[in-house]
Amino acid sequence: MWFLIRAIVGGLLGSATSKWFRKTRLGVKFYNKVDSLYKWVVKKYDLQILTKEEKLIRRFPNLSARILKLEARIRKLEKK
Repeated sequence: MWFLIRAIVGGLLGSATSKWFRKTRLGVKFYNKVDSLYKWVVKKYDLQILTKEEKLIRRFPNLSARILKLEARIRKLEKK
């Protein structure tokens, strides 16, 4: 029981600290450095990183088909 409470409190404190740290000058530099490191690794090892949109398209193919159909309809109506 003690382990569970400790894990929950630790997770909450870690999340709050991370959100605060991200807004500081040092945090911005740190996250930019980590992001550039990720980009370097992707380029070096030719990895593919899925964006949120690509993940949603894979997860909900019917929804993406409807969106594409609506976008085509909008383009058609804008031409008129």
